[in-house]
Order: sequence, then structure tokens, then C-alpha cells
Amino acid sequence: MTGDSSMAPTAESVDDYLAAHDEDGALAAVDAVISAAMPGASRVLWRGVFWGGTEQAIIGYGDIEQPRPRGKSVAWFLVGLARQRNHLSLYVNAVEDGRYLSQTYGPELGRTKVGAASIAFRRVEDIDLTVLDLMVRHAGRTVGWST
Repeated sequence: MTGDSSMAPTAESVDDYLAAHDEDGALAAVDAVISAAMPGASRVLWRGVFWGGTEQAIIGYGDIEQPRPRGKSVAWFLVGLARQRNHLSLYVNAVEDGRYLSQTYGPELGRTKVGAASIAFRRVEDIDLTVLDLMVRHAGRTVGWST
């Protein structure tokens, strides 16, 4: 990675990570929707220091080359899912018509806080899983996957 992030894919099992870090089942519920909406896409645990300097573990779905404003493109994921201290985060690295899909779908998802490519929510019950499915399938289509 370039810039402020040193995130890298690991060989760790996503299922083992979920078993150890998902006491309330929220990660597994969202993981199931994303996995179903992106059949055949990679599902990899990324670890490292994310933008802003925080240590992170992110489940990344779908391999992409992410263009960087300065420098060459980097390997990244199309959709990511992470547990933060007080919320869960979705990262949607898909753009259509110059706008991140997180901004397009965020208001329809429910009780969320939407950033440029991120969506934060406290509990899985706060989001509409049907809208999540639509957003993830749409993200796949932006990179040529027919989902």
C-alpha cells in the first residue's frame, strides 16, 4: 500500500476471525449478505494500520486495483467490513457517476453515518439488509461482475 495505510491481506481464516470476534453475531449477519451478493469473490482478512493510524482488521471482499491520486494503483478490496470499538464499518470502494455508492445508498440503509466510501452503524438491526444486498450487487457491477 502507499500513503498512510499499511493494510495487507493475510492468510488468516475469515471464519476463525468471525468465531473469535463476533459475540453479537452482527459481523456474521452482514458477512452472509455480502458473500451471497458477491458469489465467487475473494473473502480475505486484511490487517495493518489503516488511514488515520489505527490498527485494523477488515474482511475484504473482491480483489480490485484501487487508483491512487499520487502514485500507482494498489491492490485493495471492493467491499470491506470491520468491527470498531463502538460500531461496525462498511467500506464500499465503488464509484458511479463520480459518486461513491456508500453515499448513494447510505441514506436508504437505515441508522447510519455515511462518509465518502464508508458507512458506520451500531447494530445490524440498524440497517436494511435488503438495501445492503442491492448496494453490494451494484458495487460488483461497477467492476464488471454480473451480480
